Amino acid sequence: MAKEGILSASTSPHQRAAHSTASIMRDVIFAMIPILIFSVLYFGWRVLLITGLSVASAVLSEWIWQKLTKQKVTISDWSAVVTGMLLAFNLPASVPWWMPIIGSAFAIIIVKQIFGGIGQNFMNPALAARCFLLVAWSSAMVTFQVDGVTVATPLAYLQSGEESMVPSYLGCFLGVIPGCLGETSKLLILLGGLYLIWRKVISFVIPLSYIGTVFVLSYVLGGDGLYQILTGGLMLGAFFMATDYTTSPMNAKGQCIMGIGCGILTVLIRFYGGYPEGVSFSILLMNICVPLIDRFTMPRVFGTEKSSFFKKKEEKQS
Repeated sequence: MAKEGILSASTSPHQRAAHSTASIMRDVIFAMIPILIFSVLYFGWRVLLITGLSVASAVLSEWIWQKLTKQKVTISDWSAVVTGMLLAFNLPASVPWWMPIIGSAFAIIIVKQIFGGIGQNFMNPALAARCFLLVAWSSAMVTFQVDGVTVATPLAYLQSGEESMVPSYLGCFLGVIPGCLGETSKLLILLGGLYLIWRKVISFVIPLSYIGTVFVLSYVLGGDGLYQILTGGLMLGAFFMATDYTTSPMNAKGQCIMGIGCGILTVLIRFYGGYPEGVSFSILLMNICVPLIDRFTMPRVFGTEKSSFFKKKEEKQS
């Protein structure tokens, strides 16, 4: 007879996941390290200051909030580090040192922790913080420097009609162009994204549908689709931010819808808006739509009735 307390039973499922939150975040950090190294070589050592302050502020903000609210401290899951790095990657090299500190605190406390912490936020914290900084200190967020010289980004040249000033396709792909810290080298972003797909940390659905939509729709509207995907933050957003587990749909059909929606919004903002870049706003707008996308794309559980929306639709048709 078995001794009492030796065996225990619990409800299914019993299969262990291949990844933990910490392992996923470490993979994302590993994928971003080559991008960070390139940014240091291209923009200078100030990149390390911005990134370090952003990461430190994110981790410290999460620790302080969870201590004050008497929650379990979760900084060991590396999610705050990822948020800090992603925010830094969305900042110009010339921003004042205090901006990444404020931005990361906003991302962690206002966007993430107030809504319940990791897994509960309804939009990407790093992108929300970037938009907050863009609204609050727009001049600093749109000033880009290379070797101490203020220059315009390729997207700004395209929007103003100065196409002769746009770098070559190869220059844009390699990343020797003005821009935010982590968005210039499309080669390294692509390699990092492929690494995450290979590790099964993300799916290819959102990046492919997002980038593909921008590429095709840009040509339909008379633009250069290749320039549109090789400039700006499109590829960084497609691989590293639109694929965030919490703020993206749960199945492939929903992810495809989100990718296409992000692509359409990005092109419309770039072509017809007053701002040359539209990635951040597009992803955040689609983040808000994720619950609705999930509602209408999740497969029906066997043996359950259809939702009232579909039942009423069928009754009207009959």
